Amino acid sequence: MTSPVVLTIAGSEATGGAGAQADLRTFQAHGVFGAVALTCIVSFDPNADWGHRFVPVERQVIADQLEAITAAYDQDQLAVTKIGMLGTPATIETVAGVLRERPFGQVVLDPVLICKGQEPGAALDTDTALKAEVLPLATFVTPNHFEAESLSGLEIRSVEDLTEAARRIHETSGAAVLAKGGVNLPGPDAVDVFVDGTTTEVLSSPKVGEVQVAGAGCTLAAAVAARLALGDSPLEAARAAKAFVTAGIRERLVSQAPFDVVRQQAV
Repeated sequence: MTSPVVLTIAGSEATGGAGAQADLRTFQAHGVFGAVALTCIVSFDPNADWGHRFVPVERQVIADQLEAITAAYDQDQLAVTKIGMLGTPATIETVAGVLRERPFGQVVLDPVLICKGQEPGAALDTDTALKAEVLPLATFVTPNHFEAESLSGLEIRSVEDLTEAARRIHETSGAAVLAKGGVNLPGPDAVDVFVDGTTTEVLSSPKVGEVQVAGAGCTLAAAVAARLALGDSPLEAARAAKAFVTAGIRERLVSQAPFDVVRQQAV
């Protein structure tokens, strides 16, 4: 039997709430086969206010992982790649180089612009490299509120602002954009905006609380990737992914950490 294979290039988050762990559970819930190339190891420090501890994977190790994955699955099987936290300019250069060398079909970018656990200067270098090297290679981008502001240069206070930001990001990148307002915009609904150059659609669902839930962004991008691999159009994938994340937030997992996490389940 054959199955669509979806690759995630992302970091490991030790509690399982986000990163590659959330991506693989999302792929499983959608019935697609998941492969992963790890870019970094992130663990929270419960003895330091749950701050991030960030350890990058050596770039040759990243390249080796991608070599093995792309040798194992042909381009028809491995048609969609989801990119999460890359974390350093060296990692970004390595991943971008591989993406340029081999056609990867559809590339879903969750543009993690702030790498928690890095010094501000290093984080800025990472952000700059991501925008220059990886954003132009993406076919679908899923920025959160902060990332949409950074990529568009707009201050986002309303759905209209979010829509304009999504349009600007699309014009810059050429990719379909699902800009996430989430709980950051006022009102009773969590609002996201889809833009692909021909269609603009506001996706709304009632907010499930007023606090962000860990793993929502990773899960949304992974769900988009899975739906694209199953044959959805970008708009269909956006709609399905939002419904999947909303259900996961509603069934969130509570732990001893100071944040709840999305629970990825088939819907």
